Parts: sequence; structure tokens; C-alpha cells
Amino acid sequence: MSSHAGPAISARQLTRKFGAKVAVDHIDLDVPSGRIYGFLGPNGSGKSTTLRMLCGMLLPSEGHAEVFGLSIVNDAEAIRRRLGYMPQKFSLWEDLTVDENLQFISELNGLKGDVAGRIAEQRKTYDLDGLRKQRAGTMSGGQKQRLALAAATLHSPELLLLDEPTSAVDPQSRRDFWERLFQLADEGATILVSTHYMDEAERCHGLAILAEGRLVAEGTPRDLMSAVDADVYEIEGADGTDAPRLIREQPWVQGAAQLGLRLRVLVARGDTQAEQKLRALLQARGIDARLTRTHASLEDVFVVATRRNHGR
Repeated sequence: MSSHAGPAISARQLTRKFGAKVAVDHIDLDVPSGRIYGFLGPNGSGKSTTLRMLCGMLLPSEGHAEVFGLSIVNDAEAIRRRLGYMPQKFSLWEDLTVDENLQFISELNGLKGDVAGRIAEQRKTYDLDGLRKQRAGTMSGGQKQRLALAAATLHSPELLLLDEPTSAVDPQSRRDFWERLFQLADEGATILVSTHYMDEAERCHGLAILAEGRLVAEGTPRDLMSAVDADVYEIEGADGTDAPRLIREQPWVQGAAQLGLRLRVLVARGDTQAEQKLRALLQARGIDARLTRTHASLEDVFVVATRRNHGR
């Protein structure tokens, strides 16, 4: 789809400050073409600010980035023609119908040729045929999301930047949305999507974890999970006791999260005494619980990476 041979996005020391606050802190990034690449991080970690810089809405304070080999500062207009952007908040016109919104977007993008045919194609792809005359403001979260994606991809962009696109929709709409993203990637588009949902992050080909503006971990979800700098234990049968609080208070415990009836405990990697110490702690309290060693999840990666950054 793109004639550019290198990565679709390449950033070096990309930084954005708002007064004294550093929102994005010297990020290095390479996103390969034709892939779905995720930004995972809590609110305020710099995901939206990075996306806004990449699509030319914000200028970097330091560093630089290229999209398809073009500078985000000097070639912002040329880049804009090749990308689609879907902001976190629904940004189409609430008082216009589906058709009017798509028609208006096609004019803004300067689409030529069979525009009516292209709009009809998008309506069909995004299941909007029955909603042609409906005003956007009266649509459900899932319908608005489909319309926003139809609008963002109307001009067949090579790069799609999506800022927490599924935060206001139901689980079925989220699944359908992701199926569509994989189709777009199969057709050659590069997709950069920010999310705070672990299950979505796990579906990405590659992932960058952000915390407080810094890139704290990067890789495929599988590589990140196998390289996590922690051993993971699960405790069953300690619910309703003070074990979670006790365990969290231990200086050698990196994190403990309750998952239903299971308690998931992270300890330093290679701590050979950890299992013994956990058993002793439970026994001392007379808690009859089952303790097993298990594999790291993406949530564990996230906890370890962001905690390490927090303590810097």
C-alpha cells in the first residue's frame, strides 16, 4: 500500500511539554507497516498526546518523528492525506445524518471520483445502511463508533490512529470493531491504537506500554509476558481473610491483585525463597489456601513495568 520501505512510524526522543509538565518524555518508537500496534497505559500516561503529535495536531517540544519517511513537523499536510484519525470523544456532527456526515467528510478530504459509490461501500462495510437518515446524536455508542470508523477510513488511509476507540461501547461491539481492524491490517493499513483494556492490548501485533509519559516496555504481547521481570503465584482459598493486605505489605512482594476468588502475587524473578515465605505467611495466620506457580499475564507485565517506572 505504501511505497515507503522502512517502518510506518519512526520516533526518536519524541517529547511534549505543557508548561512545566512533561506529557511525553523522550520516546523512541518504530511501528512496522501493515501491523496493529498498541499503546497501553493508564489515563495521563501520554497516549493521546503522542497520537496528536503523530497526526500533526501538536508540535513536539523536542525530538522528531517520521510517518512514511515524512517529517511530522515539515510534512504534516502530506501525512494528513495518508492517515485517518479517530479521537477518543465522538467528533462528528451530532445534528447531521449518517449520509450527511460521510458526505461532509468526503468534501473535507477532497475525495474525487465516485464519492457516492464510496460512501455506499462504507455504509455496507460498517453496517450503517439502515441508519442512513438517522442523526448521529441519536445513535448508540456502538453505532457512533462504526460511523466514526467509516468516516476515518473513507479516503482509504494507509495509517489509522485510534485513540481509545472502544471506551464507550458494549463487548460485542468491541469484538466486531477488532475484527474490522484485522481486515484493514490484512488489506495493508498500519493501525496504531491506544487502549487501557488488557484483552485488546493482547490482540495487537506489537505493544508499547506507557507510564507517566515514558515508554517502559515494548515488544509482542507474548515476548513481554515471557520476559516479565517477576515470578507469579496464585493463591486460592484466601478470600475473606486479611492475607491480601498482609502479602501486599511484604517488601519482597511487587504486587498482589484479587481476581475473583484467586489472589495473584508478583515477586522478584528468581526469588527462590518466595514460595516458602508465602506458605509460612498463610500458615502463621491459619489460612488453608492452595498456592501454585503460574505464567505471567499482560496485566502482570503492566503492573511490573509501571511500578518500576513509578519508583524511579
